[in-house]
Amino acid sequence: MAGHSKFKNIMHRKGAQDRKRAGAFAKLAREITVAAKMGGGDPAMNARLRLAIANARAENMPKDNVERAIQKGVGAGEGDDYVEIRYEGYGAGGIAVIVECLTDNRNRTAADIRSIFNKAGGNLGETGAVSFMFDRLGEIRYPAAKASADEMLEAAIEAGADDVESGEEEHVVYCAPDELNAVSGALASRFGDAESAKFVWRPQNLVPVEGDKAESLIKLIDTLEDHDDVQTVFANYDISEETMERLAS
Repeated sequence: MAGHSKFKNIMHRKGAQDRKRAGAFAKLAREITVAAKMGGGDPAMNARLRLAIANARAENMPKDNVERAIQKGVGAGEGDDYVEIRYEGYGAGGIAVIVECLTDNRNRTAADIRSIFNKAGGNLGETGAVSFMFDRLGEIRYPAAKASADEMLEAAIEAGADDVESGEEEHVVYCAPDELNAVSGALASRFGDAESAKFVWRPQNLVPVEGDKAESLIKLIDTLEDHDDVQTVFANYDISEETMERLAS
């Protein structure tokens, strides 16, 4: 199982900060609503809903909020008709960027995302423009204290995972997208609920970027993540620890 430690450190540098963002619960609720609408309101029969609820629980989302989102999805309450859209483009330095959205207004979201890219010196492309440079995977995260690296590796192999990264702070397990529910369930039976279990786009290769281009890229990603319709952002950049610390200060 090959390691991808840079991906863990770079792609998810804002994991702790994301939990504090004002719109975090709204994004989680939107995912729960869409999952319930697509597959029904019973988590036992709806893998996507089960994962969405688990992620909401990991972020300490109130139970009432979760239930309202489910009811909204199954039609028990008035709600917006959300659709999933993926945008692909390039940021400063030619960095490939994938943006996943849930929106009730395609035209508004498309215009907003294009404007964000343009203002940051990037450009929005067609669907498929950059996704071929990424692998679509299931990702499961556990705190490092949950298990030793060997224990997590053994459990992940037995569960059917494809890749494991273990570091000082966390374990990250990767699997095929259609195996995410099964693998996360097997790991949960041994280690308890994960910090998160979700679908990700993992870059096949990372592109170095520094200086002003790095600053412009981080601003692009931060602005995208702060947009109400944006659920997740992925990019294939490699920025030095020194530059990341400077940009974070």
